[in-house]
Amino acid sequence: MHAQDLQALIQAGLPCEHIVVEGDGRHWSAVIVSPEFEGKRLIQRHQRVYATLGQRMHTDEVHALSMKTYTPAEWQAASE
Repeated sequence: MHAQDLQALIQAGLPCEHIVVEGDGRHWSAVIVSPEFEGKRLIQRHQRVYATLGQRMHTDEVHALSMKTYTPAEWQAASE
């Protein structure tokens, strides 16, 4: 799997205003900005992203995914 593939999977299941995925084919890091994260705790945000990957998380196709998740307002504040 390539970074673009993983990014496309996440975007297909979650509306993203901004997303960047990097990694080596097994270990990944992502910055994800989505309005769906509004009012959700960190664990709920991560669970939402994991849900977009489905079985890929269980078959070792995606061995590890480190995430930074933001609402649009949080992302704007962090970018300033």
